[in-house]
Amino acid sequence: MERFVDEARIHVSSGHGGAGSVSFRREKYVPKGGPDGGDGGRGGDVIFVVRRNLKTLSHLRMRPHFRAEDGRPGAGRNMHGRDGESVIIPVPPGTIIREPETGKQLVDLTSDSQSVTMLRGGRGGKGNAHFATARHQTPRFSQSGEPGVITDYVVELSVIADIGFVGFPNAGKSSLLKALTNADPRIGSYAFTTKTPNLGVLHVHDRDIVLADIPGIIEGASGGAGLGLRFLKHISRAAGIALLIDLSNDDFLDAYPILMDELRSYSGSMESKARIVIGTKLDMPGTADRLDELRSSLSTEAVVGASAFTREGLDSVAGLMFSTVVDAENEQVSTEQ
Repeated sequence: MERFVDEARIHVSSGHGGAGSVSFRREKYVPKGGPDGGDGGRGGDVIFVVRRNLKTLSHLRMRPHFRAEDGRPGAGRNMHGRDGESVIIPVPPGTIIREPETGKQLVDLTSDSQSVTMLRGGRGGKGNAHFATARHQTPRFSQSGEPGVITDYVVELSVIADIGFVGFPNAGKSSLLKALTNADPRIGSYAFTTKTPNLGVLHVHDRDIVLADIPGIIEGASGGAGLGLRFLKHISRAAGIALLIDLSNDDFLDAYPILMDELRSYSGSMESKARIVIGTKLDMPGTADRLDELRSSLSTEAVVGASAFTREGLDSVAGLMFSTVVDAENEQVSTEQ
């Protein structure tokens, strides 16, 4: 199984431009021909390209150095040197490129096949044919090619999903994801089964909705405890959040305020996202009454119960997710108009 990597630092350089040529025309009946040195080729560029089949940045960890090809030097008879080949760096959708020192975001790559040229190769030098004048007809010099650019980038992955699952460890997030979608996450009856984000696609009302299950959040996550907070960036782009609350846990009423506090600590924008509250494990004894208690305590929230085991309530969950995504899209369109 490919190791999930969501951040990598890479060293990149564009190609140097090729040198211009110093050459003079030499033919049988033209013993003192003029300069005919050709220009050098341009150095290759550094280009990032989005590839939908990639899900992680592990390939950048394994190969952190990328260098474009240098341009070739010019030659006699005004022959232009070949341009250097660009280096193509494939990345998954949701990749952000930052300056390593300041953390400044340089580009955000979201669409399949989207590409961006981050570094241009150096220009090729001019051959001596460019420097001939009436007073200086035999220039014996040319230009050197421009150097390429060398730098480091921090490359981050922020998974693109429509709905992100948030909950305590063992709240049933992975089981619900598997029940709703074509995903096959690791599932176990112990905390922190999920160590990396899992994605699944829910097909409802003739459209696909991408769901993301991240590692469980525990109280104190904003202070560094547990695994989940590190992965919250993977649902930062989501249209909505599904807060999963284990109804079989005796402290089920405490889950919502704790989760919301941790989300606020991570980013104020998380609190403003549309929310669905899902009471899980509805097949367990006594959970139906607890679902009523949860609804009463959260009268302003959309609360629904579900069981991944019996599939009770899954249609209602899917419908709420659909309306959440559509409403968010409509709100974005109205804002942009």
